[in-house]
Amino acid sequence: MLIPRLAATGGSLAVVVTVTMVGLLDLTVGPLRRTISEYALGDHRPVFDVAVVLLAAGSLAILHALVHKGLTRWRSTGAIALTLWSVGLFLVVVFPKTNWAMGTNEVSGSIHRFGSMLAFVSLPIAIIALARPWLKDNMWGRHARWTMASGLLSIVAFMPLLYAIALSVVSDVRWWRVFPLGYIERILLVAEVGAVLVVGLWAIAASRVAEWRVGETSRTTSAPRTTSSTTTVRS
Repeated sequence: MLIPRLAATGGSLAVVVTVTMVGLLDLTVGPLRRTISEYALGDHRPVFDVAVVLLAAGSLAILHALVHKGLTRWRSTGAIALTLWSVGLFLVVVFPKTNWAMGTNEVSGSIHRFGSMLAFVSLPIAIIALARPWLKDNMWGRHARWTMASGLLSIVAFMPLLYAIALSVVSDVRWWRVFPLGYIERILLVAEVGAVLVVGLWAIAASRVAEWRVGETSRTTSAPRTTSSTTTVRS
């Protein structure tokens, strides 16, 4: 029980530290109209890089705890999507956005943009997929419903970006000029990081439960059984 508990607790703490670090940058540097990624173009890049890496690593640690306790499988939709979320975050760190003030680096900027979109799109899919099989479970239903709600909130937060992109396709308006991108990005980040933290709290709760009880079959939910007679894993 020690390994999943350490992974769940450490991952959740990493998420909290990430929010704190970015929040401190916003309070001391700003302005909020600028995108968060712009912090990586100046003297504050180490802070930005550490914060994003902590978020990516913390998410993987939480996923490890969920898999270890039988709440999902590595090859499930939720696990794959949460892994892609972390991969996208790592890409954001390795490939900074284009710094127009220092000349163009369009390859790095394009990969950075792809990593951002990969992360933002993958996270809601991961959260909803992880929650769905457990919504009616006697033991984990409440955690699953909170998780599902946070995933749906992430989708709502992502809608302004989708609208801006769609508008740019049918008009001459650049998608990043439709809304103040910095504000929208921060709303989305808070929603998605909050969703990861909700999953982290679920993983912490599961890590405190005896192994044989974590995957008990609910009387109200039909779920596929593994080869073990005592543990049910849902994907």
